[in-house]
Amino acid sequence: MTDDAQPAAPLVLDAVTLTLPSAAGPVNILRGVDLVVNAGERVAVIGPSGSGKSSLIAVGAGLEEPTAGTARLFGQDLAKLDEDGRARLRRDRAALVFQAFHLLPNMTAEENVATPLEIAGAREALSVARDWLGRVGLSGRLTHYPHQLSGGEQQRVALARALAARPALLFADEPTGNLDGATAASVADLMFSLVAELGAALVMVTHDPALASRADRIVRMADGRVTA
Repeated sequence: MTDDAQPAAPLVLDAVTLTLPSAAGPVNILRGVDLVVNAGERVAVIGPSGSGKSSLIAVGAGLEEPTAGTARLFGQDLAKLDEDGRARLRRDRAALVFQAFHLLPNMTAEENVATPLEIAGAREALSVARDWLGRVGLSGRLTHYPHQLSGGEQQRVALARALAARPALLFADEPTGNLDGATAASVADLMFSLVAELGAALVMVTHDPALASRADRIVRMADGRVTA
């Protein structure tokens, strides 16, 4: 890379298709999707159920291999990385938050946040975890287990866990989908604020028009295609 070369966009999907088998025959999930997400850009992906929104995130994050086309994460062609390589790239540069919180039930809030940091070899993982739980308003809930936390609190833990490694890209798949209106708004405020603080890009799937309107750009999907 020359001195004046620009760094690679966090996410580039080029003519991506995804076809999955089923008892009734192959199902076309994504049909030639093109998408570029630039550094620091916040993109909302909307569309009806079954339009391919979550599959777009799965392919972009390297959780699902496209049938055709190219998916690049920070300039790296995901098809050229093995499963471990894709996992390392996510660990170092990207993070995910889902509608389901995916917290480990036998670990406290601080352990849920600290454990991925420890696995990645981060120093002072518990201290970092406590700091991030404080940022999401859970300083008083550090030693609580997931079953002792409300849905909103669990999603805050999940958000702290995702952002504690300071990723450059956050994938969020219906991050407020399991929350009531007031709690959803609070979690959304935190997510947008912390992503902005990190200077990270955001790719967010949502059914909530008000949440989507907060993004820099809205991408609309239908029938496995980007329509606008």
